[in-house]
Amino acid sequence: MPLIKAELKTIDYIYALPEGERAELVDGVIYNMAPPSVNHQRIARDLTTDLTNYIRKNNGKCEAFLAPFAVFLNNDDYNYVEPDIAVICDKNKLDDKGCHGAPDFIIEIVSPSSKKMDYMIKLFKYRSAGVREYWIVDPDKKMVRTYNFIENETADYPFSESIPVGIYPGFELKISI
Repeated sequence: MPLIKAELKTIDYIYALPEGERAELVDGVIYNMAPPSVNHQRIARDLTTDLTNYIRKNNGKCEAFLAPFAVFLNNDDYNYVEPDIAVICDKNKLDDKGCHGAPDFIIEIVSPSSKKMDYMIKLFKYRSAGVREYWIVDPDKKMVRTYNFIENETADYPFSESIPVGIYPGFELKISI
């Protein structure tokens, strides 16, 4: 008996979602998104603020964006994500719709419904798309797992420690919740 093949969705599916509904598209598969918690929002806000302040203070060319922010990861119709935080250094990747191609640095904040997505699916997609650095912030564990894909390094940090930002040598972030 032949296997039934699921119909792949495209970016048109995302644009047709009812007002207020959010989803991500990875290799043509839809992943619905639950609203973030207050703690999730606090962490995202604080990290984005710290990144933006550092970039501005150092006259950096990068920009930090907070979700919801569209990332057309592979520049195709089958991959669309909304990272919690995306740092883009190549202004040519940006237009009014979002980022076309891989951001330089992505931070995802884990929620109960996103564990598999953040720890497995997005990890693989971000690495293969060319993201330079990826952090997974886990509020339940009070831990941050960092992936520096350029140096092929992975590290774990408790919230109590300052975490070095690979794309900005000498700069560190600390999560205080």
